Amino acid sequence: MMVLDVLSSGPTGTAISQTVETIAEFLVTANEVLVKKDSFKELAAYMERIKPILEELKKGKVSDSESFNRAIEIMNKEIKDAKQLAQECSKKSKVYLLMNSRSIVKSLENHTEQLSRALGLLPLATTGLSSGIIEEIEKLCDNMQSTGFKAALAEEEILEKIESGIRENNVDRSYANNLLILIAQAVGIRNERSTIKMELEEFKSEIENARVRKDLAEAMQMDQIIALLERADAASSPRDKEQKYFAKRQSLGSQILEPLQSFYCPITQDVMVDPVEISSGQTFERSAIEKWFAEGNKLCPLTLIPLDTSILRPNKKLKQSIQEWKDRNIMITIATLKEKIQSGSDEEVLDDLQTLQKLCEEKDQHREWVMLENYIPTLIQMLLRNRDIRKHSLVILGMLAKDNEEAKERISTIDHAIESIVRSLGRRPEERKLAVALLLELSKYDLAREHIGKVQGGILLLVTMSSGDDNQAARDATELLENLSYSDQNVIQMAKANYFKHLLQRLSTGPNDVKMIMATNLAEMELTDHNRETLFDGGVLIPLLHMFSHSDLQVKTVAIKALRNLSSSKKNGQEMIRQGAARPLLNLLFNQSIQTASLWEDVAAIIMQLAASTISRDAQTPVLLLESDDDVFHLFKLVSFMNPVVQQNIIQTFYALCQTPSASYIRTKLKECSALPKLVQLCENENLNLRASAVKLFSRVVESCDEAIILENVDQKCINTLLRILKSSSDEVETLSAMGIICYLPEIDQITQWLLEAGALPIIKSYVQDGKDRDHQKSNLVENAVGALCRFTVPTNLEWQKSAAETGIITVLVQLLENGTTLTKQRVAQSLAQFSKSSTSLSRPIPKRKGLWCFSAPADVGCMVHGGICSVKSSFCLLEANAVEPLTRTLEESDPGVCEASLDALLTLIEDERLQSGSKVLDEANAIPLIIRFLGSSSPVLQEKSLHALERIFRLVEFKQMYGASAQMPLVDLTQRGSGSIRSMSARILAHLNVLHDQSSYF
Repeated sequence: MMVLDVLSSGPTGTAISQTVETIAEFLVTANEVLVKKDSFKELAAYMERIKPILEELKKGKVSDSESFNRAIEIMNKEIKDAKQLAQECSKKSKVYLLMNSRSIVKSLENHTEQLSRALGLLPLATTGLSSGIIEEIEKLCDNMQSTGFKAALAEEEILEKIESGIRENNVDRSYANNLLILIAQAVGIRNERSTIKMELEEFKSEIENARVRKDLAEAMQMDQIIALLERADAASSPRDKEQKYFAKRQSLGSQILEPLQSFYCPITQDVMVDPVEISSGQTFERSAIEKWFAEGNKLCPLTLIPLDTSILRPNKKLKQSIQEWKDRNIMITIATLKEKIQSGSDEEVLDDLQTLQKLCEEKDQHREWVMLENYIPTLIQMLLRNRDIRKHSLVILGMLAKDNEEAKERISTIDHAIESIVRSLGRRPEERKLAVALLLELSKYDLAREHIGKVQGGILLLVTMSSGDDNQAARDATELLENLSYSDQNVIQMAKANYFKHLLQRLSTGPNDVKMIMATNLAEMELTDHNRETLFDGGVLIPLLHMFSHSDLQVKTVAIKALRNLSSSKKNGQEMIRQGAARPLLNLLFNQSIQTASLWEDVAAIIMQLAASTISRDAQTPVLLLESDDDVFHLFKLVSFMNPVVQQNIIQTFYALCQTPSASYIRTKLKECSALPKLVQLCENENLNLRASAVKLFSRVVESCDEAIILENVDQKCINTLLRILKSSSDEVETLSAMGIICYLPEIDQITQWLLEAGALPIIKSYVQDGKDRDHQKSNLVENAVGALCRFTVPTNLEWQKSAAETGIITVLVQLLENGTTLTKQRVAQSLAQFSKSSTSLSRPIPKRKGLWCFSAPADVGCMVHGGICSVKSSFCLLEANAVEPLTRTLEESDPGVCEASLDALLTLIEDERLQSGSKVLDEANAIPLIIRFLGSSSPVLQEKSLHALERIFRLVEFKQMYGASAQMPLVDLTQRGSGSIRSMSARILAHLNVLHDQSSYF
């Protein structure tokens, strides 16, 4: 065994370095994978823990051995392979990766297992490892060995459905459609034809790649999957399907073929459905031969030889041949029936429609063929024939429209088709029932929904049906009216037909099952705020509250869901609070007497919506959601016990209340119930919605928190969390709030140092730089970002100032003086003033010229104010930053805060010995007349600041002569009506101007 003092000097050290580098590469690639993100994230977390162990091994004194080298070699290989897997999972088709999710999971498990084994060898293969390293290795190995990566339930469901579809040769379009919906949800793509088709094309290219790699088994398996998925509507255009269909249909001829003799079962003499072969080699219908055996027969029905009755082998080839024969004949039948229906007598048409209906009922594929044969115009024409023909036509149209957007579109775009269907609503009950069911299906298509509402008398007929005795028809009519209510024009028609009055009446006086239907409708309808308020004005709250107190969980659930729908209107929310609806809802939460998680979520959501309704500028009609301190304490206490959705709703409730007239009270009570530590904890929550809500409320609470409370709860970890949110969050309000928290943190050295060490300055600067955008949300974010920056510009810490200036922030700040909001300009001016206070001490002296002046280079020109050599980044000079004129322009702003901050910044130019040069700069910028104008300001602060400035400026004769006369009258006015200090200083300046005697009583 060889002892290495420092491993990095030998081949082992090189291998460790390579492994560490590969880990870093894996960590980057793992963030870009398209599938199994959580699994890759977990493996990445293990590698993050392995990295410092390897670094320690590399620099420490440990014994090198063959087994040690072997362990490092294994680790290197496994990490490289894992990186390769991550790269593939970030580049390949999402659908392809989903189909291979099981093998991806298996690979991740193998890599984790091998890494764990190799890591576990290190303590055995080396000496000199510290006890801390050994303990970390053991702990890490235990964690990795207990890891079990699994395919997600959604992925497993999809793979099982695909396997089942292939195994059973499922050719139903709806089966493929549902599969593609599941796939789109699982891989995170939009459920749109163009997007899905593009994904499937990428999937096909992966299959071709498999063939190039000569992975024929994989290619064959993927071909089967493609064949299944291509049955879906989104997989090919209607034109593609039509061409494919007619090419096949025309190749079949036009004659129906009789079945082959082999298709018949020897026992039943019927064409077989599920042919099976027995031990004698003969084939029978499964049910027939099973019955033969069950009756005690042991001999073959044809050959009479003894049989092994346990052998029944599916005859797949024969079954496929029978199915192809059936399909051929049905395709020909569907094609020939159309012409017969168009030209036949009523009796013939009725018979043919019954045949067509039976075929449509059998298989989804048959309905697809009917669509491809363009039956819809013919079926619409049949709605003009007799009652029986109309009924069968409505049934077939309903089956075609079911879950088929193309069929809905075709029906909706045929002239007078909707009118013909609506006309059937006024006929006999059976036909009326079929018509409303068809219209309900069509109403899921936007164009049809608009058209239905425009048909004269249609809505009135539907309202009448919704109150009828036929429960199914009434339900369909009610649901159809819900769908039509998306259109304001339809709502007007519904109101004229007294639909809402009918709904309220049935909800109040109908039997329990009808109440349930109406409440369910209210729960599920997508209403406009106007509709919600119309229902509320009609008295919907009282019957819902009666249901709300019902002992039956289902009744209570429906009532609460209906209240949730209605309470999203601000006006309704306020009225619910006034009528006492909040108390039973709060009691439900406080007593924790709710039986289901979804009901918890609904109740919490209603409370949140009620809170949002109280955000009002109308102080004359305030409403109070939480009536006592106990309400506040009990409600916030639930944040520690509830699921994330309920937690989020409760936090959003308080966030809303912090924007109401009672905001100050709510913030005070939240501090009393120790809300801050819980919010800090939730800022690290993995649930992004919950985290965002916590950050938003945290920002509201921290604005008015005592410094001691903040210091107790905000540490370096919290600072890092806030900055991570600013770097990664896509929620604009969350980033605004996170920046607001940093803005309002106490300006103490420890917090500022934590921010600096965590890399806050570049992040803050990037948000400040976005200040050119006039978007309101971004403007608020820039306000907070500039406020957060102020702490780094204090003149008491030059190092912080230099760090801030090095980012180039001063130039950006000057730009914001032109286009920032009022608060942004004020905070910018404050920062520039603080920077400028350090400029004199940082301005570099001009080097003396040496030798003969006539031969030396020209001397550097010094700063007009500071005398030395200035720059924006090194001395924060306002002149070099071209800030004087923008600051002067802000003196004309109407907001006193902006003017005060800008004046402070400009007055740093005339401090101490800089009076002469600084006053000249202010004169050239035309700032002095504006300072004189502040003598008449309504702001005492501005008056006092301008007096201090003029007292110094007028010590200089040239400026006294230039501006003294214009300042006399405002100064005289202040000596007469100003406060003590202002009066005295005004008199002193007038003495400078020789207007008052030094011994005047004004002093």
